[in-house]
Amino acid sequence: MLIQEIIAALEAYAPPVFQESFDNAGLLVGSADRACTGVMVTLDATEEVISEAVTQGCNLVVTYHPIIFKALRRITGKTYVERAVMSAIHNGVAIYAIHTNLDNVSNGMNSRIASTLGLTGLAPLEPRKGLLRKLFVFVPVDHADAVRQALFDAGAGHIGNYASCSFNGTGVGTYLPGEGSRPYLGTVGTLHQEPEIKIEVIFPAHLERAVLTAMLHAHPYEEVAYDLVSLENAYQEVGTGWIGTLPIACTEEAFLGLLKDRFHLSVIRHSPLLGRPVRTVAICGGSGSFLTGRAIGAGADWLVTADVRYHEFFGAEGRIVLADIGHFESEQFTPSLLYDILREKFRNFALFVSKVRTNPVRYFI
Repeated sequence: MLIQEIIAALEAYAPPVFQESFDNAGLLVGSADRACTGVMVTLDATEEVISEAVTQGCNLVVTYHPIIFKALRRITGKTYVERAVMSAIHNGVAIYAIHTNLDNVSNGMNSRIASTLGLTGLAPLEPRKGLLRKLFVFVPVDHADAVRQALFDAGAGHIGNYASCSFNGTGVGTYLPGEGSRPYLGTVGTLHQEPEIKIEVIFPAHLERAVLTAMLHAHPYEEVAYDLVSLENAYQEVGTGWIGTLPIACTEEAFLGLLKDRFHLSVIRHSPLLGRPVRTVAICGGSGSFLTGRAIGAGADWLVTADVRYHEFFGAEGRIVLADIGHFESEQFTPSLLYDILREKFRNFALFVSKVRTNPVRYFI
């Protein structure tokens, strides 16, 4: 088992292209072509976690937060980041981060928060744009079914809950095979006309190579005519923050109790209560107060997030309740999610969830 195989499984689940522009997810330390002796999953790749990984015989730490987030000008051991990196390099431990790309997928970190609260009917609060492509390809009639199916098998043609979506138009293609060509239909040196079908499909950008490879393999022509277009359509399966509904509406006090119980909280900071039932809830693990306006527009009763600053609480405007449950607390179930992802793929491999509680915040109650 190579480290690259572990990385490939994670990136198939949460493609790096889905991470935010400010993020630094990916392989941060080490080489992907080394054999993997074991995997330690964690929220933060601290020096203590690296030591734990070494003790357990793991040479790969999969972390949610990237330990290297800003540029390192020097590595001298003066900061916790430098010490963690130095320890990893010294002990031959690779560090891989999977951060906002795991936030943004439909079955990612925010989905784990939603399941903890029992939310259903989930949808992205702010769907991402620029992540979709449209392919137009021209195929002789007798090969249209095969090419279309190859595109579907490669991941094209999914729109919401619908699969095998395509548009098909008929027309006539013309071409003049030149010297050295080997036309599937027609004769070298003679203008040829062929009834063709124009197939249109949409697919996520990260599947581009697989989709084009499948198309070229299934297409009978040695020179395939196709167009590839980037779309600004919102990708409804990927987004920042998520919104869903509770099975049964509850009082605000009951919802505060639910938060406290499910997330093991000693304190919740929140904006003024509104005296109305809670049914629609927006969530964003980590720092998500920038989504307040979006949550209000989506009709959310509450926005559950963290790192809400004093003046940001005013932004609730008496239209929503902002609940700050703590950064670590909102993301605490991510290591178990990472474990589940890898255990599903690698059932007989050494996987460990770090026992180090990396939360740097303490509360005096």
